[in-house]
Amino acid sequence: MDNLAKCLRYYIADRLNNDPGWKNLTVILSDASAPGEGEHKIMDYIRRQRAQPNHDPNTHHCLCGADADLIMLGLATHEPNFTIIREEFKPNKPKPCGLCNQFGHDVKDCEGLPREKKGKHDELADSLPCGEGEFIFLRLSVLREYLERELTMASLPFTFDVERSIDDWVFMCFFVGNDFLPHLPSLEIREGAIDRLVNIYKNVVHKTGGYLTESGYVNLQRVQMIMLAVGEVEDSIFKKRKDDEDSFRRRQKEKRKRMKRDQPSFSPGGILTPHALGSRSSPGSQVASNPRQAAYEMRMQNNLSPSVSPNASFTSDGSPSPRGGIKRKVEDSDSEPEPEDNVRLWEAGWKQRYYKKKFDVDAADEKFRRKVVQSYVEGLCWVLRYYYQGCASWKWYYPFHYAPFASDFEGIADMPSDFEKGTKPFKPLEQLMGVFPAASGNFLPPSWRKLMSDPDSSIIDFYPEDFAIDLNGKKYAWQGVALLPFVDERRLRAALEEVYPDLTPEETRRNSLGGDVLFVGKHHPLHDFILELYKTGSTESVNVPPELCHGIQGKFSLDEEAVLPDQIVCSPIPMLKDLTHNAAISINFKDPQFAEDYIFKAVMLPGARKPTPVLKPSDWEKSSNGRQWKPQLGFNRDRRPVHLDPAAFRALGHVMPRGSSGTGVYSNAAPPPATFQGNMYRPLLRGQAQIPKLMSNMRPQDSWRGPPPLFQQQRFDRGVGAEPLLPWNRMLQTQNAAFQPNQYQMLAGPGGYPPRRDDRGGRQGYPREGRKYPLPPPSGRYSWN
Repeated sequence: MDNLAKCLRYYIADRLNNDPGWKNLTVILSDASAPGEGEHKIMDYIRRQRAQPNHDPNTHHCLCGADADLIMLGLATHEPNFTIIREEFKPNKPKPCGLCNQFGHDVKDCEGLPREKKGKHDELADSLPCGEGEFIFLRLSVLREYLERELTMASLPFTFDVERSIDDWVFMCFFVGNDFLPHLPSLEIREGAIDRLVNIYKNVVHKTGGYLTESGYVNLQRVQMIMLAVGEVEDSIFKKRKDDEDSFRRRQKEKRKRMKRDQPSFSPGGILTPHALGSRSSPGSQVASNPRQAAYEMRMQNNLSPSVSPNASFTSDGSPSPRGGIKRKVEDSDSEPEPEDNVRLWEAGWKQRYYKKKFDVDAADEKFRRKVVQSYVEGLCWVLRYYYQGCASWKWYYPFHYAPFASDFEGIADMPSDFEKGTKPFKPLEQLMGVFPAASGNFLPPSWRKLMSDPDSSIIDFYPEDFAIDLNGKKYAWQGVALLPFVDERRLRAALEEVYPDLTPEETRRNSLGGDVLFVGKHHPLHDFILELYKTGSTESVNVPPELCHGIQGKFSLDEEAVLPDQIVCSPIPMLKDLTHNAAISINFKDPQFAEDYIFKAVMLPGARKPTPVLKPSDWEKSSNGRQWKPQLGFNRDRRPVHLDPAAFRALGHVMPRGSSGTGVYSNAAPPPATFQGNMYRPLLRGQAQIPKLMSNMRPQDSWRGPPPLFQQQRFDRGVGAEPLLPWNRMLQTQNAAFQPNQYQMLAGPGGYPPRRDDRGGRQGYPREGRKYPLPPPSGRYSWN
């Protein structure tokens, strides 16, 4: 990490000197010597800058990172203009070998051979050069619009404040897990736990009398009401989870059986072996110089070989397997071994089994359960304080591997939530001793490394060579819980006091706590101001002039390892040149300081202008009514989808083939039903009973599936005449009569359809003597209704 810090200093100086885009940038570097997580150091900088009286409330923030915590941290700032850049994740994207940077093989199979050029300048290469990565811009202002719509509640007994509601939403997300606390057993984010918490929150918040949090501080009495409401549905959540898992395993088993059934029973070998697209050029593939001859030889070989039963199995090269087949291996079994679950949360007595298996205590031990709940409540308060105010204590940690149940959060209103003040973080080498296993001891000084491996070491129990992994209901080891011992800070510091004298001066330098360093170029307004500080050699801290530095406030102090103008910046990498003509300058920078009990207000600052809303009313309907949202097709969101009417189906039926039974273009299909939508019954003759509507439920597209029986056909005629109706009546009177094609042909006109009366003097495209449909125009342009 010390080498990385040197490389970053060199990189910043190089860009400030040679890149015009960095001309007026102010760069602040906080390396590994400054304690804290990177994203939280950035949030602490934003909090302290926006607390200044002359801070611009409309400052735009842009944060780069793929961690989901960045979304919560960005919302916690209550800044109106906050954007997160995330690198786009493309699944199933091939990765090159880590050694030779070539595609097609893994590191374990790499032979270290150089890639052969295809063409004089490698212009015939199969794969294009790797392009630059694409990024996703996550605008938190749009997310705030969604949250405002989701969390808005009517008839509240207190004033609705969207900023406080967002703070409560961030707090509730901690229950599904974060970097410092395990998630509650009943809340899994993949099971919609956040939506469940929001619904419970909206139902219970009317009874709480106010919001759950305020500027990073938790109201435990109100949180207790939310948690007990979750506890009431814990049993149903566990049972539904079991049902979903069983259903998923059943579907997977059926899928595997289906895939096995659909696999070909025989696959040719040799040069006729199927290959994936683009893999013909691989070293193991064979290419037939004469495919026709190869196919002939294979056919002749099959003819000469003895007959094989159709149920016989084959080996990979195409030859029949020995009699009796091959015994199926364990990995080919339909059922995969599932991890043993001794807790069985879906069965009665789940709470007793959980505490017995996970904590090795009896569930009746109320005192121990109270201790677990209190530690978890402290963790919730610490994490929220960490997000909104900074680190409340460098000593706190959650001392258990598992979380309690939501139904155990009873009586938490009187639990203390204060933390020890004045704590200090670990130094860099001390931090490595707390997180490294013994196998990584080569990064530590020899005497420190011995504490991790010597059997007589006083802290040897911190570094077990082997440890258990509890899958905890998961399938893969990386999803499980590593049952490692917790590091006792007091014992660790006591053991390190004996080896501190063994550090060299270089190791002592690397083990010291550092700070932030500010860099500017020669065109920046601050350049001359900082250069004058170095000329005067002032040893006291100097306030940063905000008018020269985009409103940034803080204090400057001279840096002993500063980058100075007209001084060579040595390259930390042998392949890169030294910066001999340097004009950039650096200086130590410290954020504005506040009292230890100062509270940063989690509100939107006065004068802040919210971005113009971008969501339309239709955007709210995408996830409403329980329907899954579907993307918009085309550019016009109001365009209605096109449907075919009966006339269009008739036209398709004339053009598209109906099957091998037909002899002509029109075949002998019956007239499509529902030609006219006006009268759904035939006109009656005098003294004739009404014919029921036999095909009222038939769809238009069913009309060109083939000729239905004549007694199921309908015909609608606006004229009143007895000639075309008498055959229908006669046929309906004889229900047991078989269908005779010649009777149907007697009714048909020249086009194969029954004649139609038209009292309106004919219709365009419908001659009086019968239905001779004109062919559709070649352009395929139909008149849609």
